[in-house]
Amino acid sequence: MPQVSVIIDGKSYRMACDPGQEDHLSELAARLDRYVAHLKSSFGEIGDLRVTVMAGIMILDELDQAQKRAGELEAERDEAVTAREAALAKADRAGDVLAERLGLVAEKIETITGKIA
Repeated sequence: MPQVSVIIDGKSYRMACDPGQEDHLSELAARLDRYVAHLKSSFGEIGDLRVTVMAGIMILDELDQAQKRAGELEAERDEAVTAREAALAKADRAGDVLAERLGLVAEKIETITGKIA
């Protein structure tokens, strides 16, 4: 199993990951490091554990917001699919009515043509 060294808050951590996930793990660690740096610049030295907990909560808050937005987008998609299906059904019914009426018009034309001839 591959191992990657990541740096968070100036400290190096050696972590194992699945093959091919080394770059992804490094990117995630860099993002966490940015959260920690942001918190330290905002609050000063408040303790490693506290900063880590705060960063974790911030990340989970963003994840929660993203999940809620994904749910909203799924609901919008479902509404659009339902509206599309209703519009297609309406168009089919309109096409059937039009075909029926054109058939009636054709019959009338044939009747008139028969009377003229």
